[in-house]
Amino acid sequence: MSPTIPDFTYQRVRGTDGISLNVAVGGSGTPVVLLHGFPQTHLMWRGVAPELARDHTVICPDLRGYGDSDKPAEDGPDTYSKRTMAQDIVTLAQELGHDRFALAGHDRGALVAFRAGLDHPEAVSHLACLDVLPTLDMWEALHGVTAAVGFHLYLMTQPPGLPEKMIQASADEFFGYFLDVWANRPEAIPADIRDAYLAACRNAVPSIVADYRASAGIDVEHDRADRAAGRRLSMPLTVLQQDWGAALGYEAAALWGAWAGDLKHLTDSFRPLHGRGSPGGHRGGVPGTADALTRERREAVPRARGPGKTPSGPAGCASGDDLSCCQCASDRAMPPGLHLHPGSLRSGDAPSAERVPERGQFPGAVLGVLEHPPVPWGISTWRAPRISAVSRDMTGSLT
Repeated sequence: MSPTIPDFTYQRVRGTDGISLNVAVGGSGTPVVLLHGFPQTHLMWRGVAPELARDHTVICPDLRGYGDSDKPAEDGPDTYSKRTMAQDIVTLAQELGHDRFALAGHDRGALVAFRAGLDHPEAVSHLACLDVLPTLDMWEALHGVTAAVGFHLYLMTQPPGLPEKMIQASADEFFGYFLDVWANRPEAIPADIRDAYLAACRNAVPSIVADYRASAGIDVEHDRADRAAGRRLSMPLTVLQQDWGAALGYEAAALWGAWAGDLKHLTDSFRPLHGRGSPGGHRGGVPGTADALTRERREAVPRARGPGKTPSGPAGCASGDDLSCCQCASDRAMPPGLHLHPGSLRSGDAPSAERVPERGQFPGAVLGVLEHPPVPWGISTWRAPRISAVSRDMTGSLT
């Protein structure tokens, strides 16, 4: 039996153009939609979703073309455009009875979330994008030999045929490569979850490639048109990402600031890989991870403590409960982080903490996005709502 998110119900819900999406739903309260990245499925949220479900209705779909969702044939540039995929999510939420919701996305899901925020401001109340740049900015930032870390981006943007054949011929090795080199710890992704990811990707090569191909074509056109028209995100936006700018020569906060007036931008630093900066990750020196930064570079930061809690959990855990911090007790070997707890999505709620985490604090190549989290990272910086959003996956890709 395939792994599932504990205590969540599964159903198929209508998306755009008659397709159906596989979605896990749990909890009750104000709605939060969580979108996964590559090469994963909705299961990447299996750590945070039950935590959020204490206070919210949590909706975790497989994106069009991924997991157990429909995988329509690529019959034109719109099939896997982020505009179409964003419409899927808005339609799905409406089918579940939610006209307005908070939205968080990682990697590919963050690009879908970004497009949903631009196209459907009436539906997206708050937005979080994890470890990406907007598509147009990403392509403009990649250049020279530093772009080699994004080799998969260039491979999958080629015309139909060759990339699909090459990847399908060694699908497990191809997709497994990213799970392995982007993971902070080999044990972070349990065998059953890894197998589920590989099986899902193995059965979705054409649609995954089509998703990436759209990012080099129609998605760029949509972003360019919006930039020219001066369209911006109107909702509060939090961006959490590793700091690639030192290697690629850009200022991430400035790029995101051009798209959003209400922006909270946080980065983590990484050390150059094999003599050059890398926006991706490699075992033994994963950019943006705790194991890629020396202990000497870490500085003590006060831990945010939940109401009425005492530090009786794992070392540095402010929860007072080994399981209340997204199962932070699951790995006591990693350094402690900034512990925040799920909060309310009621308008006007203030975050429990507004601290910039210490350098090298995050045990994932993307801030707060990790498989099997030893420490949680709360998206506390959303002005409203306050919401913990920690995935059990961690990846370090640009998109």
